[in-house]
Amino acid sequence: MNLSATLLLAFGMSMDAFAASIGKGATLHKPKFSEALRTGLIFGVIETLTPLIGWGLGMLASQFVLEWNHWIAFILLVFLGGRMIVEGVRGDDDMADTPHRHGFWLLVTTAIATSLDAMAVGVGLAFLQVNIITTALAIGCATLVMSTLGMMIGRFIGPLLGKRAEILGGIVLIGIGSQILWSHFAP
Repeated sequence: MNLSATLLLAFGMSMDAFAASIGKGATLHKPKFSEALRTGLIFGVIETLTPLIGWGLGMLASQFVLEWNHWIAFILLVFLGGRMIVEGVRGDDDMADTPHRHGFWLLVTTAIATSLDAMAVGVGLAFLQVNIITTALAIGCATLVMSTLGMMIGRFIGPLLGKRAEILGGIVLIGIGSQILWSHFAP
């Protein structure tokens, strides 16, 4: 793969994380840049590792990974999105109790769910002549940038939407999961 193809792949793989980060940023009370960068780093590191894992699995058992990755991503994203919707509906519109930071494991789970497509790409890359380390690093760096940017965009959307931002973020995660499932079955 040439440089432009690698960059297009990298930014394409980061779009799910970007959308999820906008939702995450919107649910926080004015997240600082350090929180956005923390989220970007978590998403970026996981998005770097998943194509490497996929590449390794592609060398071992590609058929199993390709058959189940869309279901795993769908279930995780629907679960996380549903949880966000329930929290948004349950809470009132008082921004005083809005968290200033997401829990580490919540971010890791969301990052894993949004990066399973990168794992599937890694499986495919196992059959091509590519430098998997360079490609995985490009995907991770693009995700770091896009997730940090998404959190900062969410910072401005959140105060406009209040608790509805959490509901919207949950809908976005469910939509991403549904799109992953749909793209697997679409002709």
